[in-house]
Amino acid sequence: MGTPFRIAFVPGVTPGKWVRTWKERRLGPLEVFLVDERAQRSVLEDESADMCFVRLPVDRDGLHVIPLYAEKAVVVVPTEHPATLFETVTSTDLADEVQLSLSDELSAKQAIETVAAGTGVVVLPMSVARLHHRRDVAFVVVADLPETQVGLAWPSDRDDDRFETFIGVVRGRTARSSRG
Repeated sequence: MGTPFRIAFVPGVTPGKWVRTWKERRLGPLEVFLVDERAQRSVLEDESADMCFVRLPVDRDGLHVIPLYAEKAVVVVPTEHPATLFETVTSTDLADEVQLSLSDELSAKQAIETVAAGTGVVVLPMSVARLHHRRDVAFVVVADLPETQVGLAWPSDRDDDRFETFIGVVRGRTARSSRG
């Protein structure tokens, strides 16, 4: 039936609707897999993925990138934290907090576990906070921080009909669209 078209995605991105559309239209075999945000570019470079849903910014050298949507930044706090009394907070409101930063040693899931233990707060894209949500933490929109962008990326030197077809699916083109 052919080589599977491989789509990677970073945590927080939910490609389900696009995968369902691809399958409903019987557009060929498709492999979809999760990658850590730090590997979002390397899976394209080593060709383990044909396309990747990435969190921007990403080094665009040698890549085509289509921005898809933006998501709000939120602060994850323990449920009893005063920030939970508000719909939004500002970065100034968080100035006195111990702010955790994600790194090779601290994943989003681990950071949220640390927040639940009451030893700090962490700012994340809303979808990532939802992905790792626990009953002992809450998240509040940080109104003055920029939104993060999610995009679809693929190597600029790779192209076949499957790339254009998947782009069409993501952009909402119908099966009868003249663009494929």
